[in-house]
Amino acid sequence: MRRSVSARLRARVAQGTDVALLVAAAAPGSAPETLEVLAGGVPWEVETGSDPFGSRVHVLRDLPEGTVEIVYAAQGVGPAAEPEVSPMDAVTYLRPSRYCEVDEFGRIAEDIVDGRTGGEAAHGIIDWVASHLEYVLGASTVQDSARSTFVSRRGVCRDYAHLATTLLRAAGIPARCVSVYAPGLHPMDFHLVVEALVEGRWLVLDATRLAPRRSMLRIATGMDAADTAFMTTLTGDVRLETMQVVATVDPVLPAEVWAEDVALR
Repeated sequence: MRRSVSARLRARVAQGTDVALLVAAAAPGSAPETLEVLAGGVPWEVETGSDPFGSRVHVLRDLPEGTVEIVYAAQGVGPAAEPEVSPMDAVTYLRPSRYCEVDEFGRIAEDIVDGRTGGEAAHGIIDWVASHLEYVLGASTVQDSARSTFVSRRGVCRDYAHLATTLLRAAGIPARCVSVYAPGLHPMDFHLVVEALVEGRWLVLDATRLAPRRSMLRIATGMDAADTAFMTTLTGDVRLETMQVVATVDPVLPAEVWAEDVALR
């Protein structure tokens, strides 16, 4: 199975703006890959690095006032190795984070898990989130966290991921958020899912159930959406005008069985 993905972003920026991008496939392997940036119609230098979670970051510095166009594409990306497990993962990914108020969900998580452990507990939490939230475009903002999503019971993929991640951590299961390209997703967009550390493996879980997990392609990994946003304004001002994301898989979309254990590859 091979994935082909692309992202086209167009934004208006103020003079001197710095932007960090998380749009590149985490492990493209030998697949052809391009990232082109035009600022005011002129090719712009892209600084490449990685963040503390190992995600590939592309930084645009001191952009001129006007229009910036960003085009990323990778063709025929094959499966990667399963994500490695570090001895510190069980410490790092149990902690609260900006959008995941773990300390407030202990009793709630205990009630949902109801004595189950391991994979049964993890899948039970995802099933609960899937059945208790309504997917509504525009129902939340970048300020919404697991707490507000639990109260409103509405949101989009980032809200599902934040609530699921919070409940997993509160239940003692290390969990993190992962941005992905998701062939089969409708409407097509960048997608946010969850990885849970269960019995020595990072398993991908998605309470939205909008795309098959085996088709997904990792972009960035982090504690929550603050670490995985496709574009972050470091200084200055950015107004996103248009965005187009495309993700396809060859030869066909894989079948999905939500109770199965799947690693993001």
